[in-house]
Amino acid sequence: MRFYLTTHKRHWVKLTDKPLFLKSEHFVAAAKLYPALGPYAVDSGGFSELKDKGTWTRSPRQYVGDLRRIWECVGPYDWAAPQDWMCEEAIIQGGWFGGLYFVGTRLSVEEHQRRTVANFLELRSLAPDLRIAPVIQGDSVPAYERCVELYERAGVDLRAEPVVGLGSVCRLQSTRQGAAIVTAMAAHGFKLHGFGFKTLGLEKVGHLLASADSAAWSYHARKRPPLPGHTHKNCANCIDYALCWRERVLGSLPPWRQPFLDAA
Repeated sequence: MRFYLTTHKRHWVKLTDKPLFLKSEHFVAAAKLYPALGPYAVDSGGFSELKDKGTWTRSPRQYVGDLRRIWECVGPYDWAAPQDWMCEEAIIQGGWFGGLYFVGTRLSVEEHQRRTVANFLELRSLAPDLRIAPVIQGDSVPAYERCVELYERAGVDLRAEPVVGLGSVCRLQSTRQGAAIVTAMAAHGFKLHGFGFKTLGLEKVGHLLASADSAAWSYHARKRPPLPGHTHKNCANCIDYALCWRERVLGSLPPWRQPFLDAA
């Protein structure tokens, strides 16, 4: 399993060869982009888009242009997420959840799934040369199975894809429902990427994932004093803390699972 550190600090690509997960919008306005030392993947920023605006404000053509610039300037990425539509209740219904306000799309889960698949097909049509990964969305095992069927009917063989993103599981990952979703999708033989996975989720279903990413290190750092010798208030934006946290997480997994980890 390849474990990516999620960060908004795009310049980290020149500081470490550990896998990084970066949002495409953090590259868009940058005057200078640095070549990456190690592997990285690109997030489309869908959570922020739908949370704050209830829709996508970048067209697929604009997004492809952003991805192409990143590819050419930073280097080939492992894969990039499409402009998918998450199916969490907060994204769809809107309101206050966990101290955050969501405008709400007011659309159905089925419509979010339809738009997710349609966007992937459009992006693949616009840029067949770029590594854009399909993402499965849903809010229950039957819903995820329905999304798989949408891809199949569109002629997309998810088993042949190098990576298949598993969306809308971030808040469910350590629950029985989340484990059931991951298990059901892994049973298809998909090479799954788990978005926003934390320690408990990795302990339960990490062996079923091809890769995962997490920004939990930043939340942990906000609640702790800075590392010795560090002068900032906390290490919430600190690469040293992030790399140490990553090693702790990987080292804390059950020993029988650790041989499968790609620590590079």
